[in-house]
Amino acid sequence: MFASFFKRFSGRHYRRYLSKVKPIVAEINRIEEGYQSLSDDALRAKTATFIQRYKEGESLDDLLPEAFATVKNAARRLCGQTLSVCDQELKWEMVHYDVQLIGGIALHQNKIAEMATGEGKTLVSTLPLYLNALSERNCQLVTVNDYLARRDAEWMGYLYKFLGLTVGVIQNQMEPAKRREAYNCNITYGTASEFGFDYLRDNGMATSKEDQVQRDHYYIIVDEIDSILIDEARTPLIISGALQQESGSNRFKHYKPEVQRLVNLQLKFCDRLADEAEKELKSESGDSATAVYKLFQVRLGSPKNKQLLSLLENGTYRRLLEKFELEMNSDFNKSRLYDLKEELFYTIDEKQHQADLTEKGRRTLRPDDSDAFLLPDLPSMFSEIDSRQDIGPEQKNELKQSAEERFGKTSEDIHCIGQLLRGYSLYEKDVAYVVQNGKVMIVDENTGRLMPGRRWSDGLHQAIEAKENVAIEKESKTYASVTIQNYFRMYEKLAGMTGTAETEATEFADIYKLSVMVIPTHRPCIRKDHNDIIYKTRREKYKAVIEDIEQAHKKGQPVLVGTISVEISELLSRMLRKSNIPHSVLNAKFHQKEAEIIARAGQRGAVTIATNMAGRGTDIKLEEGVEELGGLFVVGTERHESRRIDRQLRGRCARQGDPGVSKFFVSLEDDLMRLFANAGPISNILQRTFQEGEQLAHPLLNRSIESAQKKVEQQNFSIRKRLLQYDDVLNKQREVVYGIRNDAIDSENPSELIFEMIEEELEYRLEEALSNSGRSKPEIESQDLQNFVGWINTHFPVSLKVEDIEGKQEDKELIPFILEHIRQAYKSKEAIETPTALIALERYVIIRAIDKHWQDHLTEMEELRRSVGLRGYGQKDPLNEYKSEAYVFFEEMMGRVRNSICVGLFRSASNVESFKDMLSLLSTKTKEEGPQDLQPTAIVAQAAVKDSKPKRSVPVPQLPLDRSPKIGRNDPCPCGNGKKYKHCCGRN
Repeated sequence: MFASFFKRFSGRHYRRYLSKVKPIVAEINRIEEGYQSLSDDALRAKTATFIQRYKEGESLDDLLPEAFATVKNAARRLCGQTLSVCDQELKWEMVHYDVQLIGGIALHQNKIAEMATGEGKTLVSTLPLYLNALSERNCQLVTVNDYLARRDAEWMGYLYKFLGLTVGVIQNQMEPAKRREAYNCNITYGTASEFGFDYLRDNGMATSKEDQVQRDHYYIIVDEIDSILIDEARTPLIISGALQQESGSNRFKHYKPEVQRLVNLQLKFCDRLADEAEKELKSESGDSATAVYKLFQVRLGSPKNKQLLSLLENGTYRRLLEKFELEMNSDFNKSRLYDLKEELFYTIDEKQHQADLTEKGRRTLRPDDSDAFLLPDLPSMFSEIDSRQDIGPEQKNELKQSAEERFGKTSEDIHCIGQLLRGYSLYEKDVAYVVQNGKVMIVDENTGRLMPGRRWSDGLHQAIEAKENVAIEKESKTYASVTIQNYFRMYEKLAGMTGTAETEATEFADIYKLSVMVIPTHRPCIRKDHNDIIYKTRREKYKAVIEDIEQAHKKGQPVLVGTISVEISELLSRMLRKSNIPHSVLNAKFHQKEAEIIARAGQRGAVTIATNMAGRGTDIKLEEGVEELGGLFVVGTERHESRRIDRQLRGRCARQGDPGVSKFFVSLEDDLMRLFANAGPISNILQRTFQEGEQLAHPLLNRSIESAQKKVEQQNFSIRKRLLQYDDVLNKQREVVYGIRNDAIDSENPSELIFEMIEEELEYRLEEALSNSGRSKPEIESQDLQNFVGWINTHFPVSLKVEDIEGKQEDKELIPFILEHIRQAYKSKEAIETPTALIALERYVIIRAIDKHWQDHLTEMEELRRSVGLRGYGQKDPLNEYKSEAYVFFEEMMGRVRNSICVGLFRSASNVESFKDMLSLLSTKTKEEGPQDLQPTAIVAQAAVKDSKPKRSVPVPQLPLDRSPKIGRNDPCPCGNGKKYKHCCGRN
């Protein structure tokens, strides 16, 4: 009753929007009707006219009705033509419907257009892309794979080219020159990863303007936006390279036999516990309490144990186990729960995707070393070593080094064993990954496609490679990284389209500031959606699925079977072969013929098994005569964790008013049901006798399953949002670093940037000298002043003396005085270099300093991100801790960058001859003023002590390289909260 009442008010904002744009649609159609009398050349000339009007001040909103009418009229003129698209002949039969015009308006207004499958989203995108391309800035469209990017660019390219626009496409392994050419087009198609990696290469690896390929980030439409900006957003884009030091692959090979033995021991132990529990439960004199105790242990140690799952099909046993589990999780039974876990070798937490060794497991792996998994307390050990009076400084350093080495080895041992344990107990072959051509390939859980080039982080991928006995690739170091979220938030205008976005409207609004607009279908949807059919076991479920497929196949109705993994698709394929039912399989192993398989799925009697259907990009068109049989029959073999994936599968049938039927089959053994649907009506079902072979179907059960899906979606959203909050901190730092780097590339005079950095470093060093002495500038202690002068002379060949700066009592006098000496020395360097070579050298000095320290900084930030979570146990917010420490890390990194620039400025040359000339010049100058016994090769390093007297020697201090940057008070604060530095971390 309540649901029907609230349903009356749902969708009101959609209806208001449709009423608002209806006059615009009418205006577009009126203008397009008038354009039908124009010649092709006259219509094509509209593009140049629109561009000129835009330059003269008209907005794109003002041009929208005429521009959309132009695109629609061009599509009308292409009708009947045969085009070549991806080496196949294709006839153009498309003219924009009114609902497509509405979708185009929504996309131009930076909204997400939710349009059902088969409504022509590919054609819809041509409207806003053409309109925004009139600004003569690069407009882009993102698709889910290279094939669709190429297909759409070639297909829709006929329309754009007819109107005088250029179209480019970005493909994997494309040469930089061709990439630059594609980005220089009016409209560019590609995938999210290719666009993101080009951004990273342009800003984190390019060393000249010619190496950069992208223009700007103006307007972009993301096709299947929910898949790309939500599902794929969990994995950041990373450019990495192999570490120089020895790879850790041998460690994983070394520990594999031990972990494999431990896993086998656990599986045998759990099998024995399950067998004993079953005997106790089925015996009249058996002890049910003991049996449930053992079943609970099996669930902790091997949650997918077949005997356990079989026993839990009995409602009585399941209720007993759930009651015992509830008791164990209470505060009163913490010690008992600990003792229960310690009888296992390790425990598994499926929800958190973690596997943890118990003390029994640790003793099994290291029976002779009780401290093998205990990390040394370095601060305490160092303090104890320092307090010893019986050893000297050298011995103390040796002991400290030995303690650090032990800490590192123990940490690596724990890490490798932990990742191997996760690989064996949580990551299943043909579910989470497949092995092809001697490589472990990750399977995208949302699309069912392989993810070539992607690797699990933190050594997990290497652990699984060791598990599968394939070549273990070297550990890598991150060179540049960006998250999908932060990359797409750089665009001035972002829009998207998909068939399923409404369920994620909150996330789109919170993270991307995008609103979702549901666009009505061109023709009413007449699909019939059956209630979910629930079975007790997977065996019964698959049997019922095969029976339904067989019945539909006999009468000639095409069937599309959706699965959630490669393993299940192959299992159903074997069952269909036994039933002599011809069929096609589309999964991560057979994705090359994707479009061909999907296109044939609507033929009479066709049976197609496919993993998740997100972004397949090809319509399933029904063969003649299929409509009378009920249309396409969509069978879901399991409910996905995300409702969107289920809606995408259902949406494959009943396109453009076609008939269709959908039905989902669920079992109590499915992961979603086991982990998340253990409350509410589902729980009530389990409390009754649910006989094998019985099936349940009711709308109430559908809502219960959706409730379980919402739990997972909310949990995943919280994880993604938290991860984004962490990455926002790094993103602010990335903007600062990439900004400096691009300034160096774009500047015609990079030396100005170098001297700005030198000035900041001088100011910092002077402030440090003041803070060390605790005095005002005129009263700086002699030693501090000597250290300051010593640092200057060590880094620059200026030969300053303390007496030269003692009279300069103000920053406005002292810093310019020192800078002038450095500039004069630099003029000598300029005299022996050609201007072009010198500019290139200056860029190199800046870029090399930034790249080296930024890459090290990324590694530090990864380590910080992993370690900071433990501080939650100390009642501290890990995010706040991360922000504060990230700021300190960034200050230190910027200090190292400036210091490297200071060091490299006079220690580099464009060629060997120039370097020798510079040393000779400096040597001559020094000999005229200082000691005569110095060799030319020592001039740069020894300039700090030239012309000095024994009684006034200037020491060269051993200063640490970690230095803080001088951040402008009005600059954005690097901690990432969006405030100015003076109002945040820089306030007094």
